[in-house]
Amino acid sequence: MAKGKDKAEGGAGEGGGKSGKGGIIKIALGAVLLLGTGAGGAYGAFAMGLFGETGEKEPDEPKLVLKHEEDPYAPASKDKDKEGAAPVYGEGGSKYRTAYYSFEEAFTANLADSPGLIQVELAVSTRRDGRVLQWVKTHELAIRSAIIGQLAATSEAEAYNVEGKKKIAQRLTKAVNEVLEEKEGFGGIDAVHFKGFLVQ
Repeated sequence: MAKGKDKAEGGAGEGGGKSGKGGIIKIALGAVLLLGTGAGGAYGAFAMGLFGETGEKEPDEPKLVLKHEEDPYAPASKDKDKEGAAPVYGEGGSKYRTAYYSFEEAFTANLADSPGLIQVELAVSTRRDGRVLQWVKTHELAIRSAIIGQLAATSEAEAYNVEGKKKIAQRLTKAVNEVLEEKEGFGGIDAVHFKGFLVQ
């Protein structure tokens, strides 16, 4: 009887030992799986930008250029010998330099409410880096079309008074920027300037 009791106690002890080892292995495997899942989730969150870098990446858009700063995107000069001295800026006014682009050909359109014609010679200006004027040159055909459309929507009364001309310049600036935003994702033109203005 004592032997049977010892066997029963021994069997329970052996079985308990096996289940104890199996339990430890299961816990260890569970911990490894949890760590692996956690690491994968953390990497995924980092890759999606949920944490890690505190701020979003700044978009690569044309930057404002200070008067005494060099423009990293300045167009190459055709005649370096004829350049002359570097520009000298005044102390007052805007702290940013202004760059200009002149359209070679004039723009002509019929006026909206009369048989008259409007013909203008234009330039655009920007305080941003040289990419803006490069884009103006690249997309000149689309810009010309947008400008002619705006000129064709101009009334004779608007073309003959100073306030009307200011409004035309504002509309043309908006039209140029809309083309640049559509093509390049950024406008950057500050103003359209009249080099010549003729109504006949």
